[in-house]
Amino acid sequence: MEQQADTTTRLAFQFPGQGSQHVGMGKALAERFPSARRTFEEADDILGFALSRLCFEGPAETLTDTVNAQPAILTTSIAALRALAEATDGRIVPDYYIGHSLGEYSALVAAGALTFADGLRLVRLRGELMQDAGRARPGGMMAVIGLDARVLEEICRRASDGEQVVQVANDNAPGQVVLSGDMHSLERAGELAKEAGARRIIRLAVSIAAHSRLMARAAEGLRRAVHAVSLQVPAAPVVANVDARPIHTPEEVRQELVAQLTAPVRWTDSIRELARRGVGHFVEIGPGSVLTGLVGRIVGTASATSVGDPDAVLAFAQAWR
Repeated sequence: MEQQADTTTRLAFQFPGQGSQHVGMGKALAERFPSARRTFEEADDILGFALSRLCFEGPAETLTDTVNAQPAILTTSIAALRALAEATDGRIVPDYYIGHSLGEYSALVAAGALTFADGLRLVRLRGELMQDAGRARPGGMMAVIGLDARVLEEICRRASDGEQVVQVANDNAPGQVVLSGDMHSLERAGELAKEAGARRIIRLAVSIAAHSRLMARAAEGLRRAVHAVSLQVPAAPVVANVDARPIHTPEEVRQELVAQLTAPVRWTDSIRELARRGVGHFVEIGPGSVLTGLVGRIVGTASATSVGDPDAVLAFAQAWR
């Protein structure tokens, strides 16, 4: 029996961030949908190297490098978005857009606030700036399972000391929080989290402290680039990472893109805000399905699906006929 869309419930498109990359991503989409293939060709032309080959064939260590992973994820996400539009003749239009960290750029491209070309150049630069900031002020990131963000905010305050700083970087879901900071403070925060009852402490394989004050140097460099690009009013509101509220104007977009480099990603609050606004369907567009899994942990009554390969695109298009 064919599933019919619930027209009384609002729809949000959500876009994944760094960490969702994998070798082979987007290849099947490009083979099946001309719009997706053209998206990868466009990315290759804009960046001046074969990003498509890196996505399709790797190697994994080169794809994972932040300067490559960021434009690769954005390109794959927009390729999936365009494939979905191709499969549905553009008739599925969301009420809201949202993206996790890097995914916020994909959301803004999808909403028409930022061109694909400008978005691609910005995330390539963002990766370079973050890498440089990490060399200047080395740090790391750590996932903490079993404690909520408010508890960890107090732990971070206790573990920080002057120039030594650790802070909440991603509040991904209740009991799933990522901390970011210099290595000494991060280690101290891990010890305090264990004492407070954390079930698991997982050090992430990164050498930068994303979404922390250690990225201040990168934020200043990005500010100049963001103010140099042309931005438009989004076709639908984009819920921002920094304050979990919809942004509507180009100036709000500029402020958000700069601020999110040093501020936490308030994902739990953002998904709850969308649910409060009537969103009951979340569609993750791009590689992976991490965000799809988080929705159920944050809002148990909402439905979520991921659209990152041809079968998923066609199945979703059929369900929303």
